[in-house]
Amino acid sequence: MPCPVFAPRLLPALIAASLLPLGASANEAQLPTVEVVDTLEKAAPFAAEVRNAPALRATTSDTASLLRDVPGVGLYGAGGISSLPAIHGLADDRLRIKVDGMDLISACPNHMNPALSYLDPSQVESIGVYAGIAPVSVGGDSIGGAIVAKTADPVFAKPGEGSLVKGEVGTYYRSNGKAKGANAAATYATEGFNISYTGAIARSDNYDAGGNFKDRLFVAGTPAGFTGRPGHTLPADEVGSTAYDTRNHTLGLAFRGGSHLFEAKFGYQDMPEQLWPNQRMDLLANEQKRVNLRYAGDLAWGKLEARVYHEDVEHFMDFGADKKYWYQAGNPAYLGAPCAGPSATCATGMPMNTESTNTGVVVKADIDLTQQDLLRVGTEYQRYRLDDWWPASGAGMWPNAFLNVNDGERDRAAVFGEWERQHSPQWMTLAGVRFERVSMDAGEVHGYKTAAPDSGNQLRDSAAFNAADRSKTDNNWDMTVLARYTPDATRDIEFGFAHKTRSPNLHERYAWSTWQMAALMVNWAGDGNGYIGNLDLDPEQANTVSATFDWHAADRSWELKATPYYTHVTDYVDAVQWNAAANAPGTTLVTDQFTVLKFANQSARLYGIDLSGKMPLAKTDTGEYGLKGLVSYTRGENRDTGDNLYNIMPLNARLTLTHKLRGWDNAAEVVMVGRKDDVSAMRNEMETPGYALLNLRGSHAWKKLRVDFGVENVFDRLYYHPLGGAYIGQGTTMTASTTAMTVPQWGTPVPGMGRSIYTALNYQF
Repeated sequence: MPCPVFAPRLLPALIAASLLPLGASANEAQLPTVEVVDTLEKAAPFAAEVRNAPALRATTSDTASLLRDVPGVGLYGAGGISSLPAIHGLADDRLRIKVDGMDLISACPNHMNPALSYLDPSQVESIGVYAGIAPVSVGGDSIGGAIVAKTADPVFAKPGEGSLVKGEVGTYYRSNGKAKGANAAATYATEGFNISYTGAIARSDNYDAGGNFKDRLFVAGTPAGFTGRPGHTLPADEVGSTAYDTRNHTLGLAFRGGSHLFEAKFGYQDMPEQLWPNQRMDLLANEQKRVNLRYAGDLAWGKLEARVYHEDVEHFMDFGADKKYWYQAGNPAYLGAPCAGPSATCATGMPMNTESTNTGVVVKADIDLTQQDLLRVGTEYQRYRLDDWWPASGAGMWPNAFLNVNDGERDRAAVFGEWERQHSPQWMTLAGVRFERVSMDAGEVHGYKTAAPDSGNQLRDSAAFNAADRSKTDNNWDMTVLARYTPDATRDIEFGFAHKTRSPNLHERYAWSTWQMAALMVNWAGDGNGYIGNLDLDPEQANTVSATFDWHAADRSWELKATPYYTHVTDYVDAVQWNAAANAPGTTLVTDQFTVLKFANQSARLYGIDLSGKMPLAKTDTGEYGLKGLVSYTRGENRDTGDNLYNIMPLNARLTLTHKLRGWDNAAEVVMVGRKDDVSAMRNEMETPGYALLNLRGSHAWKKLRVDFGVENVFDRLYYHPLGGAYIGQGTTMTASTTAMTVPQWGTPVPGMGRSIYTALNYQF
């Protein structure tokens, strides 16, 4: 919504309030003394770690966005709480993302339920980020790095102190989208027992951009505008399909006896809706149930950990409130009065169901060979099952459901060994090897049509798929060699090499239909195009070299880091435009419109540099002032075609002026992003202009109470995030036509959020 008229007077008040020299109350009660169990779940060496970041938590309900201050990390735009992290231009399934040691997989063909979407920011204790080179002990089946998210470890009362009760409650409000939510946590523990609960709810309406981004579009000289359903027209600055509603709950039990810990965590997510501005469908229900059992032991020879987890997901997509619901056969752009009901000529929505089960077992150990040598060994197994089917809703579909992936199977079995050695106070090395066997298969399929006449080549394509060999097995090897050299107290150098391998996901291999409507349902890139799977895909293999040069004060009061990197990928899973009629690659490149592509192996390279640093500016009676910043540059190229890789973040930087005084912690942040013109011609990726944003943040923390407040995008700037994808958030979304007045036109990126004033409170007891 537009910023209230009082905002110009509120901004100076916020800034002035953030500088008030108030201290903590002297009579605040002390919190209970607790003991945190040390476990193997700490980030291994060479990880950047983001610990419980309350200042960022106050600004977002999207856990992935907590990583926005990590050098080299970008975020693909998606739903309001489901951004897809990218590390050095490699995103989504190309990263190994773990939540409390579980390898969670996005079941949706549009990846609307990624791993980090199952945690509210308030539930995150820490996130470790391995930018580019990840030790083999962190995980395999990935080429771009790893992200390890953790909730809080169990705490216990200290010996002789009986029991403890502690907890936290919080709430927030953000003006743009009227976003609001609450979180709660509670723990009861004795010396040997712990029971804990964390829960969070988050809701938001559509957000507003920083200006009108719709009426500037024209078709044949006539203002095109954007429509919604009949009688449902959105304002010119409202970004359609950006609302969300979600609830996350986790119950934990833990038992400790001596050096042994047994822990069980039960998680549940109920997401009634998360609408999508860069997808043709919306998430209208997502239910996840997960069980995570863990043993951790601190033994005479080292540490042992064993984990068993299971996850069930039920996912449903259809058209949300901003997208057209009624469709007529032969007239997908129909926007007249609603049909009387589902029939052979009228479809009531286009329901799409996905169900998955995910079971994993992990056993790993840290073995103390000598005081200088640590050996990590382990084995993992993951069993994944997926069904993706779309019930007929009329308009010539009956009587069959469309089977997109039927009885999909993806099983991984892995073993690894890793040797860490402290050669001297100056030198530390880490070297590891991992073998992973990935087995995949899928059952026979059919479309809505199982008898002539054929429609959309459903009969042709399903027959060819069913006759093909669908059983695939990949034997993948990973290798990592890393070293750290510390010549003195003010310098560190980390450098290394990694060979990483990733097998295709189920939709990359088994999405079988060349029909435009079906292909449009397989797209986690957010580019508005449709995608066809490829049974002949080979695993991606990436070779990465990277180094980090770290200059800093002995006490880390100032520091400067530089990380250049280079990655070459063979059998990179890119895409080629596809001619459905000929069932062959297109001979002429289709430009300036949405299209259909087929996944294909090609060669790629990515390179760039990350710079980050901080420094003190002044220490006065009014507080401590400092400066911190980061700069990232990534370039991605398809070596076979000479094209640019899709969704590569252009040159970008963050510069933050910080202020601290007793309980006050304040910041003024400038975000600067260059023009994106190195775009993928194959995917008709849209260019985006450069921009700069100003964000103001303030907070005050007492022993029990914390208050956060601030303004994002202070000047209400209209901008387009380079990784936001194509805007198809309203109107008739199930056609790739670029001339129909009811279709969001090709050429409009998803705009970023306009000005938003926020406040958050958290109270600990």
